Amino acid sequence: MLVHPWDAPHDDAEWRQWLAVHDFGQLAVNGLPGEPPHVQPLHFVYDAGRGEHGEVVTHLARPNPLWPALEADPEVLLSVVDDYVFVPGPWQAEPDGPAEHGTPTSFYAAVQLRCTARIVDDPAEKAGLLNRQVGHFQPEGGSALAAVGEEPYGRMLAGIRGLRLEVTGVRAKFKYAGHRPREVQDRIVAGLAARGGPRDAAAREHQLRRRGTWRAVR
Repeated sequence: MLVHPWDAPHDDAEWRQWLAVHDFGQLAVNGLPGEPPHVQPLHFVYDAGRGEHGEVVTHLARPNPLWPALEADPEVLLSVVDDYVFVPGPWQAEPDGPAEHGTPTSFYAAVQLRCTARIVDDPAEKAGLLNRQVGHFQPEGGSALAAVGEEPYGRMLAGIRGLRLEVTGVRAKFKYAGHRPREVQDRIVAGLAARGGPRDAAAREHQLRRRGTWRAVR
């Protein structure tokens, strides 16, 4: 992923705060020789407090076809993208140029976590991972804890494999016209507010929060 200086996060706190409320992504696993990569959509839990860059935990069904590839190469990439919008060309036109010369583009926030995967097959450890995930996604409770040999979930543990992903590197990007002139940014902010489409409000918040960042660091 290309990250221009004006799209880079201010600091680690920026991407960590964003990732804390974005817990669905795509896990990319290198395919076996001659095969394309596996790309698996999944929910996950990110724990910033484990290791230098944090840890991700998740699980997948045992029949999932990616397991042989993951066992052959545990180096994986977890990609998370959201707050994306299309920006019409006229919104991006230079202040002294014709509107039809503006360049259409996309805005988005993205975090890519490079990880080393460890497969978890121990039933008790799998139960612990499941309970961590349910505690994150369902903090209000209402479901029984997973425990080996106990109903209702103990008998289901054999049908899944857990994953612990040690994060070894991070690339983050907040592409929101941080290098554009103030007049152009004002026009984009106004356009997003007026359009009011899906994710427009989130994109507008990013742009307002990050405006001036590039000028400040040059």
